[in-house]
Amino acid sequence: MAFGSDRKYMTSAQADAAQIDVGLRQYMLRVYNYMAGALALTGLVAFLVASSPAAVQLIFGTPLKWVVMLAPLGLVFFLGMRIHAMKASTAQTLFWVYAALMGASLASIFLVFTGASVARTFFVTAAAFAGLSLYGYTTKRDLSAFGSFLVMGLIGLIIASLVNIFLASSMLQFVISAAGVLIFAGLTAYDTQRIKEMYWDMDDGETASKKAVFGALSLYMDFINLFMFLLQFLGVRRD
Repeated sequence: MAFGSDRKYMTSAQADAAQIDVGLRQYMLRVYNYMAGALALTGLVAFLVASSPAAVQLIFGTPLKWVVMLAPLGLVFFLGMRIHAMKASTAQTLFWVYAALMGASLASIFLVFTGASVARTFFVTAAAFAGLSLYGYTTKRDLSAFGSFLVMGLIGLIIASLVNIFLASSMLQFVISAAGVLIFAGLTAYDTQRIKEMYWDMDDGETASKKAVFGALSLYMDFINLFMFLLQFLGVRRD
């Protein structure tokens, strides 16, 4: 026996809640799709550059390497400060450019580590990221205070990394890598909750699109950094 839609039996509040729940899932799916697309683009560019001796020489054997290394940093700061003032289409374009530049920058990992260990570390990172992001999405616990602690830890991590450029201490590098894994694991859960909460500020389509791009950028950076720090433990260097 066929029944009509259950929606007619809902109260107005229940119907609104159901609609918001559907909208939230669509919004988060959009964020994850952007992030996954960026990771795929980064991986493809990194592999293509590493597979071309001419490209490797052009990027890493000339001053162009500084452009490739510093341009993504400048671009992510620009996006963070100006995304509210630009069109959603411009934000999306800059996001893809950023992912491609990161790919060119990360091509060096294929020159330092074996392809098998890079792939293994990627899948370990993906599994860890999925679990941490799911926790951030589903937990009822407010992670904002935890996030403040993680941001302070991130600042300390950056300072320690800069200091170790001059010290070149293997022990300090080990501590930095371990701390990096823990910090970006925590940031993955925190950022997921923060991105979810951004949805509740109802916006027009243009603003919602920019929020999705910014959310994807945050999770993308969490994933890349978690991957890079895990690679210090799981990567097998070429002879």
